[in-house]
Amino acid sequence: MAGANSIPAMTFHRVAVVLFDRTPMFESAVPISVFGEDRPGLPPFDVRVVGGDGGSEVRTNAGVRLATPHGLDAVAGSDLVIVPTYRRPPDEPPPVPALDALRAAHERGAIVAGLCLGTFVLAAAGLLGNRAASTHWAYAGLLARLHPDVSVRADDLYVDEGRILTSAGSAGGIDLCLHLVRREFGADAATAIARRMVVAPHRSGGQAQFVEHPVPGPAAGDPLGAALGATLDWAVRHLDRPLGADALAARALMSRRTFDRRFREATGTSPARWLLHQRVLHAQRLLETSDLPVEQVARRCGFASAVALRPHFRRLVGVSPAAYRQSFGWNPSVDG
Repeated sequence: MAGANSIPAMTFHRVAVVLFDRTPMFESAVPISVFGEDRPGLPPFDVRVVGGDGGSEVRTNAGVRLATPHGLDAVAGSDLVIVPTYRRPPDEPPPVPALDALRAAHERGAIVAGLCLGTFVLAAAGLLGNRAASTHWAYAGLLARLHPDVSVRADDLYVDEGRILTSAGSAGGIDLCLHLVRREFGADAATAIARRMVVAPHRSGGQAQFVEHPVPGPAAGDPLGAALGATLDWAVRHLDRPLGADALAARALMSRRTFDRRFREATGTSPARWLLHQRVLHAQRLLETSDLPVEQVARRCGFASAVALRPHFRRLVGVSPAAYRQSFGWNPSVDG
């Protein structure tokens, strides 16, 4: 670990940030904010903003124009290549030259990272096959459908696969960039950058701590999709009951095999994991909005007791029910 007044040894120096047209401005700026300013005692990163569509500027989805002074040839000379986001919805195929540049960068040993919807660009380049990856929670199901060879982790703030990294949406990109700094240059460097940005140097918990896992809506002209959506909507309203995949499949009038397949297509996860997420999410809501003891919260969410709730809550949210209530909830004095 580097000392506070020393510059850590370089593991990457040249950073290429690949931007595309019609992408969100906040996500586009994340890696530039982390790596683009010289800070005393920290490595002076050489950040190159690259136009992924081939032009000298991009227009964000808010209409703001951003200069992209470097072409894709800058990717070839970079140690770290970051795709901070992509167009919405992210199912539009990225430009072939950008995909070729990403593949070539990975093949020669560069670190390649996709933040938020940038994960879709890495997947389109074939860099995530048989790997775990994170993306914005609202698009995790789409990523799983478009790229079934990717193990989608919808609840992780970021996934580190060595030279390939991906993150969740928006602020999750900050978490990944700070993790990279921490991994390559030490905790002091990451903490110094986080302090300048006034953000936490390391957040506990995953996306589940802050977001919902919505029930997929009925699809027009798709009776099985409509049945699935109605069944899951019913399940969310009856989480205090014993629920299982077999019972839900029967309620949707599907075979278990068909139900499992359609379920994963719609949500990007398994019925068991989705049910557990919904139970923990309901516990979060009750801890935020009621003064119920944690024991009653657990039973209303389908857990046998508070003892059964706590390990699942801590694993998915990153903190205990008591700590969560203290941060977000009704009555910090309630034991949990």
